[in-house]
Amino acid sequence: MNDGHTTRTMHLAAHFPGVNNTTVWMDPRSKSQIEFSSFEHLARTAERGLFDFFFLAEGLRLREHNGRIHDLDVVGRPESITVLNALAAVTERLGLAATVNTTFNEPYELARRLASLDHLSGGRAAWNVVTSSDAFTGENFRRGGYLDRADRYTRAAEFVATVCELWDSWPEGGGPGAFDHTGPQFRISGRFGVPRGPQGHPVIIQAGDSDEGREFAASAADIIFTRHGTLEAGRAFYADVKRRLAEHGRAPGDLKIMPGVTFVLGDTAAEAQEKAAEIRRQQVSPQTALLTLEQIWGVDLSGYDPDGPLPDIDPDPDSQLAQGRVRHGDPRALAATWRALSEEKGLSIRQTVIEATGRQSFIGTPEAVAEEMTAFVRAEAADGFILIPHLTPGGLDEFVDRVVPLLQERGAFRTRYEGTTLREHLGLSRPVAKSSTANGT
Repeated sequence: MNDGHTTRTMHLAAHFPGVNNTTVWMDPRSKSQIEFSSFEHLARTAERGLFDFFFLAEGLRLREHNGRIHDLDVVGRPESITVLNALAAVTERLGLAATVNTTFNEPYELARRLASLDHLSGGRAAWNVVTSSDAFTGENFRRGGYLDRADRYTRAAEFVATVCELWDSWPEGGGPGAFDHTGPQFRISGRFGVPRGPQGHPVIIQAGDSDEGREFAASAADIIFTRHGTLEAGRAFYADVKRRLAEHGRAPGDLKIMPGVTFVLGDTAAEAQEKAAEIRRQQVSPQTALLTLEQIWGVDLSGYDPDGPLPDIDPDPDSQLAQGRVRHGDPRALAATWRALSEEKGLSIRQTVIEATGRQSFIGTPEAVAEEMTAFVRAEAADGFILIPHLTPGGLDEFVDRVVPLLQERGAFRTRYEGTTLREHLGLSRPVAKSSTANGT
């Protein structure tokens, strides 16, 4: 491995927990997912740890399961950009990343909100671009219900390009210019109401592992938020996405690959493994295990024993049992994979769900976790990590106190913020505004 690899430093971000059943709400240390004090605690901890940014997920409709609110997920969460504007006042350097959907928003309005956050935070705004092809979610809106799956990235690509045109329409150091965009998805013209922000463009994040998601990230994103379970899988994903950048006139460093991961620390390896197993049991209760299986099989499985074998029936690929949740891949193929795992290891329904749904985790002593994370980055399996604690809001405290100093000792992580903007933290260049002609001025 060459010197360039061995000296690679990592980027770190904090994901506010509470989405899906990852958060252990039954733990007495778990607090509110809606009170500002919870957001503030995690953000201040992340900034104390010199993290690049704080990440907020978002959903546009409460999920339902078999016609009822799916109460194993978080129910009720403030709008993300609103929360981040408030956090801008209690942090100084930490980047602030909002998840905002391109299917049910409009370019001008979102460009204005993100540019405002960038100004109010002194250049720390980021936008996690997501799409939706879900008719159930679309019922909350008035644009025909939903967008066909085949069209979601088509709209997203033009949406992002249009937003960038709006940000670029106000020249550096000048007054507002005109914009005039005509495309298949949008026809808008006028003058943008917010000056060009401190970063030029807020940082753009893309979450997705599909081929179309990888291509979209390679063309337009600054960060790709992904997941992969092994070093080998991470290296394959990393090489594939970085390879695509050249086709869009971009360099490898123009896109940071940051998988979402969990961590569990112990004073010994055995203690860490024991704690991790208990956390997974808390995350996947017997009820959660059956509901997770129902989301794949698409049928009511309440009569099955969570400690018994997987169902011997085939999934219903057209089921509407679970609403508001993205179904990943072919349910029959996924069921076959889970059956094979269950049979190979002799696992019950609950044990299979625990094993099959575990995100890439770093489990061990602080020293072992620091070493493994460093190895992932230096082997080019990632540029850094988005940490997802299992507790709200104090789940990041132990990592910042016990692992960050060890990463710093290894030369794997910064010892101070060198710049003030999120782009500077990430080592990303400031976008150059396109010419006035390109923007219709």
